[in-house]
Amino acid sequence: MIGCPNQSTPDEFHIVAFSASPAGQLSLFIVILLMYLLTILGNVTIITLVCAVTKLHTPMYFFLCNLSFLDVISTSSFTPKLLFITLTQNHKISFQGCITQLYLFVQCGLSVIFILTSMAYDRYVAICKPLQYYLIMSKALCITMAAISWLIGILNSVMHAILTSLLLFCISRDINNFFCELNSVLSISSSNIKSRKLLIAVEDVLVGFVPFLLIIISYIFIILNVLKIRSRHGRLKAFSSCTSHLFTVILFGGPSIFLYIKSEFGHGVGEDKLLSILFLIVVPMLNPLVYSLRNKDIRDATRVVGNLKKKIF
Repeated sequence: MIGCPNQSTPDEFHIVAFSASPAGQLSLFIVILLMYLLTILGNVTIITLVCAVTKLHTPMYFFLCNLSFLDVISTSSFTPKLLFITLTQNHKISFQGCITQLYLFVQCGLSVIFILTSMAYDRYVAICKPLQYYLIMSKALCITMAAISWLIGILNSVMHAILTSLLLFCISRDINNFFCELNSVLSISSSNIKSRKLLIAVEDVLVGFVPFLLIIISYIFIILNVLKIRSRHGRLKAFSSCTSHLFTVILFGGPSIFLYIKSEFGHGVGEDKLLSILFLIVVPMLNPLVYSLRNKDIRDATRVVGNLKKKIF
């Protein structure tokens, strides 16, 4: 950038977050805190149930457990800092803290996409190849799919964290977001970021469009097979095993696609922040509810654990 004499790597950034009156800030703090606590409680409950109840030791719940871990890590990467900012009005974040937020956000977001794709494949095998389900969805395959999902996210986020840490910044240290999101940090850099923008665009296609396409293809095959079932009860039972996953995909994909379209074709920073809150806090909070309310196995497991606690205490 021309006319920028003091290019350097900063010691800290300033997160703009939300502008509101003191009463509004307090209300925002309470709402975000409640959502965060519900998110942690719900996802930790799912993880505990899947680990403790033998009936849930199946591929679908193994992937659900991974999804819950990622939701806890993702939400915890920025929500405590956002709560601190909202309560104290101290908007500073260290450069290292910012890079850590960026790393965790990219890693969890990417890993979630591949875990959801793995879950779609699991549902495809369960409905389209039921007799071969446990042969195909072996323990080794499930662990491999989950490990690859985590590894892709880790390697990609390490790359972005390193590249971002090498950027130079001019006068502005103000990140116009409520956390150190990758594009928000890039937008205030004085370095040439054309190659980074191109890299992100390519990644959007490879890690966004391709997994989404695979999920759609899986559900096309699922729907075609469900329609072949003669009894109405059988069709409903077969498709009901997919509704929780499908709803989670819609919850995750809907806001993210809308945010991407808005960032490309429109500018509404305030609206983008509210949509990001929906995407990053509300969705992880709702995921455990989706699976517990719509899933008989989870409800039964909750009762089993509840009865066991009564016997112990």
